[in-house]
Amino acid sequence: MRNILFILTLLFFVSSCRMSYTFRTASIDYDLTKTLAIGHFVNQAPLVYPPLEQRFNEEIKDIFTRNTKLQLVNQNGDMEIEGEIVGYELTPMAVQEDAFASETKLTMTVIMRFRNNKTEAPEMEERISANRTFPSNTMFDSVQDQLISELIDEIIDQIFNSTMANW
Repeated sequence: MRNILFILTLLFFVSSCRMSYTFRTASIDYDLTKTLAIGHFVNQAPLVYPPLEQRFNEEIKDIFTRNTKLQLVNQNGDMEIEGEIVGYELTPMAVQEDAFASETKLTMTVIMRFRNNKTEAPEMEERISANRTFPSNTMFDSVQDQLISELIDEIIDQIFNSTMANW
């Protein structure tokens, strides 16, 4: 009986934990590549949250500045990143027996294009999405800023890893 109680307690703690891994190790030849141009990501999503565009653009520049020795330039960089925010949507999830959703999913989607002008590698284009769920009985306005922060961080980590890390 004691073992069962221990296992149940352990399962509870494991299921309530959320693990997040971020890899921000750049593998850049700084002798060859010295500058990076990050274009303005315009918000083209059908559902518009006004602060989203500015927050995303500030955060993407900040992450590359903090984690690389590349100098940010406005145009004609040795490397160039550009794209658009193309999705910002709410989706009802986990429909209950009374036909109302118990959770809502917020999804953010970005199209990113990357070009390394110092190598012969072709331009890369990726569609990157991240999502978070929240209880439907929670007012979206009360959780939106926190969710946006998490989504932006996740998408920018994916952009950083796919452009700067040489796995």
